[in-house]
Amino acid sequence: MFNGKSILITGGTGSFGKLYVKTLLERYKPKKIIIYSRDELKQFEMQQVYNDDCMRYFLGDVRDKERMIQAMNGVDFVIHAAALKQVPAAEYNPTECIKTNITGAENVIRAALANNVEKVIALSTDKAANPVNLYGATKLASDKLFVAANNMSGGHKSLFSVVRYGNVVGSRGSVVPFFEKLVKEGADHIPVTHADMTRFWITLQQGVDFVLKNFERMLGGEIFVPKIPSINIVDLAKAIAPNLPVKIVGIRPGEKMHEVMCPGELSYDTYQYSDHFVIAPAIKFSSRTNTFDTNALNEKGTPVAHGFEYNSLNNEHFLTVEEIHEMNKEFVL
Repeated sequence: MFNGKSILITGGTGSFGKLYVKTLLERYKPKKIIIYSRDELKQFEMQQVYNDDCMRYFLGDVRDKERMIQAMNGVDFVIHAAALKQVPAAEYNPTECIKTNITGAENVIRAALANNVEKVIALSTDKAANPVNLYGATKLASDKLFVAANNMSGGHKSLFSVVRYGNVVGSRGSVVPFFEKLVKEGADHIPVTHADMTRFWITLQQGVDFVLKNFERMLGGEIFVPKIPSINIVDLAKAIAPNLPVKIVGIRPGEKMHEVMCPGELSYDTYQYSDHFVIAPAIKFSSRTNTFDTNALNEKGTPVAHGFEYNSLNNEHFLTVEEIHEMNKEFVL
């Protein structure tokens, strides 16, 4: 569905954006791929690798609505990946996080509507479910904005959906590069915040493929959640540095013990599919479907049990140390 189409990626110089571009170029023949981001050095470095005729690079910030409107002219699909994502940084700089993650999300929506963009998918995070930190709270607000945008479209054809998944192996925000850096520098231990901490775990390619597939599945207004494994953080440390002891250093500001992707409070609106969940919107749409037990590919979902919560502790699938080690080999920085 991407052949001959124009695709814009906000925050496109990040780990996700680079692999998304690589995947698009390998599998499809897009008309244009537009990288929209604010870092000129990262754009320059990315241009040295991805310089196909269809590539375009726009300097701009999601906080700048007029620049966003200009960049989306003639665009068919948008992936909104730009965000301030570091949990401690958000706790210490809340206003900056709000400006990018909430005001920026609103600007993406308004620019998409102004240009009659066909489909928009915003990337979310497990931290947006039952948030305990500012980053998660801003991403929850962003998710709500993108869901509600389907009621703002009026006569426009634009559809808006959200993809939420867990920690990405080897991304810039992942602990994997940090642990490996310590090993290379000859550290005498691996710092772990809490021995019982668990996280969802997904490779970058799995995340990219999930987003690509959901452009075909989306009806507009749903939150897509993949079924992915969990890890224990101590097992991760053992997989990366089996010969180093673990030192417990305490939970960081705003950090959770376990991550949630489908809250129990939303079980009445959650459907289970073969490889993912869909959280249907609580609000009703005047010009969009309000039925989410069947998607645009005619795949069928079933309601989850009342009170069901999909979190990294009660997950049925936990990776072993050996499986984590193998999975880490696949990551792309």
